[in-house]
Amino acid sequence: MEKAAGSDADEFLLGGLETLDPPRTSSPWMRPVEAAAALLLVVIIALLFIGVVSRYLFSLPIIWIDEVASLSFLWLAMLGAALAIDRSEHLRLTLFVNFLPERSRQRVDTLALLLVTLFLGAMLRPAVEYAMEEVFITSAALNIPMSWRASALPVGIALMLALSLFHALRDTSLVTVAACIAVIAVATAMLWLLMPGFRAIGNWNIPIFLVALVALFLVLGVPIAFCFGLGTLAFLTFSTSVPIFVMIGRIDEGMSSIVLLSVPIFVLLGCILDATGMGKAIVEFLASLLGHVRAGMSYVLLGSLFLVSGISGSKVSDMATVAPALFPEMKRRGHKPPEMIALLATGAAMAETVPPSIVLIVLGSAAGVSIAGLFTSGFAIAMVLLLVLAVLARWKARHEASEGVRRAPFETIKKTLLIAAPALVLPFIIRAAVGEGIATATEVSTIAVLYALVIGMVLYGGIGAGRLYAMLVETAALSGAILMILGAASAMAWALTQTGFAAQLVAGVQGLPGGWMTFMGVTILIFLVLGCVLEGLPAIVLMAPIMFPVARSLGIHDVHYAMVVVTAMNIGLMTPPIGIGFYIACKIGNVPPDQAMRAIWPYIGALLVGLVLIAAVPIFSTAFL
Repeated sequence: MEKAAGSDADEFLLGGLETLDPPRTSSPWMRPVEAAAALLLVVIIALLFIGVVSRYLFSLPIIWIDEVASLSFLWLAMLGAALAIDRSEHLRLTLFVNFLPERSRQRVDTLALLLVTLFLGAMLRPAVEYAMEEVFITSAALNIPMSWRASALPVGIALMLALSLFHALRDTSLVTVAACIAVIAVATAMLWLLMPGFRAIGNWNIPIFLVALVALFLVLGVPIAFCFGLGTLAFLTFSTSVPIFVMIGRIDEGMSSIVLLSVPIFVLLGCILDATGMGKAIVEFLASLLGHVRAGMSYVLLGSLFLVSGISGSKVSDMATVAPALFPEMKRRGHKPPEMIALLATGAAMAETVPPSIVLIVLGSAAGVSIAGLFTSGFAIAMVLLLVLAVLARWKARHEASEGVRRAPFETIKKTLLIAAPALVLPFIIRAAVGEGIATATEVSTIAVLYALVIGMVLYGGIGAGRLYAMLVETAALSGAILMILGAASAMAWALTQTGFAAQLVAGVQGLPGGWMTFMGVTILIFLVLGCVLEGLPAIVLMAPIMFPVARSLGIHDVHYAMVVVTAMNIGLMTPPIGIGFYIACKIGNVPPDQAMRAIWPYIGALLVGLVLIAAVPIFSTAFL
């Protein structure tokens, strides 16, 4: 579900193979919003860096920096979400819509846009009321009304509302728009008439509204954030007496954790990695070191994904950096393109737990798990998966054509090492700084971005001003799309927990035979499926508040459980026929998905073996904590 190379996420248009097209541009009237979003991102990075320097070098903490950064962050998220609407970059499942004829697909796309408009229209008044109530709350350090910050919500929602309505009217005929509005009106009226019945059946409304209705919106191609939002809105409106106003507070809370400040900064870091060629330098060094041994290029591919992921935090950036540098030589040695795609896709899944992983950062925020612990464990877990993939790659390479392959001269190895060294140390700096408690994930993300910019300018050719501005805007749009998902999923998770569903789940699971091992098996199945359909971030924010309390009640260590969840989810992401990561890998390698689909199953099997080991042996996850 990730965007173009160098962007993150997941994590991120689902199902479409246009994900690697050149980045879209905004409408001319959105240029001021672009500039404001880019400026806010620069301000956040500058403030956080000043705070780190002041605290660690001069022992003078600047107490107002967190408040200004938090205020700027919410504005960045909302303006970025509006840019994502304008640039059609909100994350959505297009797998089923793409099967429709062109004319029907246009009608469904219009219906999806109008459903987005419906949600935004319903949220606008509560957002205004929420901002007005924040006038009476004063910030601790700056002593200003919190409405300065909360006003981002109605402004962003109003901007998205206008843009979604404009695009719906622009892209199709008025007759189609009127027909779609009529469908929505009829469906809403039917739900309204059935409201007494819904309120009488209690928690059976959960599968109706929060499962079936959300799934319907996903199939229609409604962006994921708005699928969650619409499902929660319908659930609260038609089956409870809870006011819609509470959704705005939950959305704000889901988007505003100070830990999430690192998300746009690590997204930007992935862009810088791609633009400066730091990832390519790592690939060339590993190729000179290991390229001569049997299965050497497979080892290089896996090792490159491991190390490059530690810089970018982005699966798409990782694959787009590694594949072009290695695939020509792998083909020359007899590797079949479908096998290369299979190794690329599963290698990217393996590397997801290598810091800085945005999925781990979001998981730590959503589940209240130590990010330092997740980063420390993530390296070990990735090594387990790397080992099982390397063993399979070695067996697959038993007939590899290695005639004429020579060990690289020592001078070549030394030269590539010198070029790659500044890039090689970055993932270890990130891991050490967070793992040893020297800096938070947010602080280290800022340090990493500035380090990459400086090293890129000095050693790797630098980045032009125009390219840097485009990267800032792209980062803002992608971050806004990600954070909208987190906010909407947070509201949906809150609605689930308020029904008492989580407590019932705990009681039910505790009564299952097999104890924690049975629960681990259920967890693996759930997140394999969610990984196929939703990708990482929405699945985590939605399920973490429900699943982690159950795991704790069974005595499962938080970090151990987190590693199982993330690994299962990423295997699902790369599993055909639904996993979007698999199709992105096919696009990067220019291999038809039906050919690669036959080749990927042994590699998926190897990852599942690794996953079972990780789930069954907690020491893999907790040994270094």
